[in-house]
Amino acid sequence: MKPIRNHSRRLWAAVAVLGLGAALTAPATALGAPTAEDDRHHQPKPNPQVIAKAEPDECFAGVGLPYPAGPPCASGQAKVNQGYLWGMTRADEDLWFGTGANVNCLTSGRQLGTNEPKLNDDWVCEYQESQIVKTNPQLPGYLGDHRTPRLYTYDTRAKRLTEKTDLVKAVQADHDRLRTTTGIRAAGNFGGVALLGGPAIGKTINLFAFDTDTGAFLGSRNFPEFGNIRHFTVAEGALYAGVGVGANGSLRGHVLRWVGSKTDPFNFQIVGNLPAQAADITVHDGRIAVSTWPGAEGELATADEPAPPSKLAAVWTSPVLAKGAPGLTPDDADGWQQVWDVSTYEPDPVVANSYGLGGLVSYRGYLYWGTMHVPLKATRQHLAAYPPVDEAATELTIQNTQRSISIYRGKRLGEKHQKVELLYGAAELPAYDPAANGGAGAWAKVSTGQTPLYGSSGFGNPYLNYTWKMAVAGGRLYVGTMDWSYLAKELSQEAAAISGLSVEKAAEALSAPSLAAAAADDDPTLPEPVYGGDLLVFESAREPAKVVSDSGVGNYLNYGIRNMVTDGTTLYLGMANPMNLRADPTDDVPEGGWELIRYDTRGR
Repeated sequence: MKPIRNHSRRLWAAVAVLGLGAALTAPATALGAPTAEDDRHHQPKPNPQVIAKAEPDECFAGVGLPYPAGPPCASGQAKVNQGYLWGMTRADEDLWFGTGANVNCLTSGRQLGTNEPKLNDDWVCEYQESQIVKTNPQLPGYLGDHRTPRLYTYDTRAKRLTEKTDLVKAVQADHDRLRTTTGIRAAGNFGGVALLGGPAIGKTINLFAFDTDTGAFLGSRNFPEFGNIRHFTVAEGALYAGVGVGANGSLRGHVLRWVGSKTDPFNFQIVGNLPAQAADITVHDGRIAVSTWPGAEGELATADEPAPPSKLAAVWTSPVLAKGAPGLTPDDADGWQQVWDVSTYEPDPVVANSYGLGGLVSYRGYLYWGTMHVPLKATRQHLAAYPPVDEAATELTIQNTQRSISIYRGKRLGEKHQKVELLYGAAELPAYDPAANGGAGAWAKVSTGQTPLYGSSGFGNPYLNYTWKMAVAGGRLYVGTMDWSYLAKELSQEAAAISGLSVEKAAEALSAPSLAAAAADDDPTLPEPVYGGDLLVFESAREPAKVVSDSGVGNYLNYGIRNMVTDGTTLYLGMANPMNLRADPTDDVPEGGWELIRYDTRGR
């Protein structure tokens, strides 16, 4: 188990990513991977261990060109579109999960409004030039890289992967729903039924139901009243889910209680009304707790008119589950309480409006949670809210709107003497004052009013931008994150596109905080740069986190741990890896596409 690195040394690695320092190299040996000198017959099974992985599913001949037959590909090159193991749930020995294809392209296109094709050695986003849009011109350009998601089970005892996609395709109506689902973002199970689904093209969600006892497909349903769904949880003998309303869940949110069965698998009741869409959902201290995502995309806040607290990313708790009828009912829908929001930490109101919240979990009497930051989203919103007057002002906006994740925990939430602690974050953050300098505006460091208990934002890594999932296994709290350092060069081009700067100046602005931290470091030695999402662990509620892996849990192209499911002391990790052109097993670069990883926490 590795301690967390000194943050400024890790920041030097970020400088190299942007091409401003030493060239990047991959980790010499992947975590858990045997070396060439190992005697395979006498080595224990690697831990962590990849137990399933996406395979190439398309051939690519060039941006905008028809897709050759295959794979195998007689022409063009193999491509692996299924990049995210997105929604996952465990029913006894079986894992049920679904995928998302080219999610990095879909997110960048929607959030950043960049629909010009992108092509490099690792991935391609065809956007409006793709055959998908050319044959379906009614689709917006950012959906050009959409592909039908896939559904699977993995038998953990027999170690067998079974694809369930064809069961859905057998009936045209179900097939149509799957084709129009942007990804299987959520999964949960209860009462012998597994529910998997996600947002559909438009402003709805699609759900697909399976019998967990027999594996049979039970049907699908479109829900036009909801626009997004991310997670399920089981509490006090009932299954609950968090949803959003509107395109991508951007208008408001609900918490649903499943009251269905194998013969009626799509029966839900609304038991929670929220002003923002629900993100993650868990059980804490006899209540349901949810994290939320911001309001409508493009909804901007200013220093004079900040977004109302209810529209910011926040933590909400339900009425007590044991009070009144068993579990939550529709009578509880308006009884939820907001116990925290990002304005208590982030001093800039426009940047605060760009925050999301991700994973949250109950651990040793505390509720833990963390933030989410779509790269450049805050920058784009700030440029629109306060258009810079010159290049220097533009560079400052890019520099000062970057955030990495902050981690919190709280107890006695909702009570008069509730306690919320900042575990990883910043004592000061840059905020923009449009009235400064006689109305010309200026950035300045402003106190967050808090001192982090354990360390700096991002666990010391400025490129950790998503707190994707938290889970407890073997008495320890694990945190799965996203690290966007591998995307940094491409994102400097995105920053240039949205700001009007040259790529070089945009890259310099993005790296400015890294350079400042590194310059203050007493040790000028450059550490080996590290790619890949970080997996961290709190071994108790009294100690800081430790690093389990800072290189994608064995594959540095895995830029994040998207999902985690536990089974006692075992963690099953669903990885996000959008490098869709990395599909050659004979080269010296790992392969792209989702991975399912088994990690025995006893063998750490």
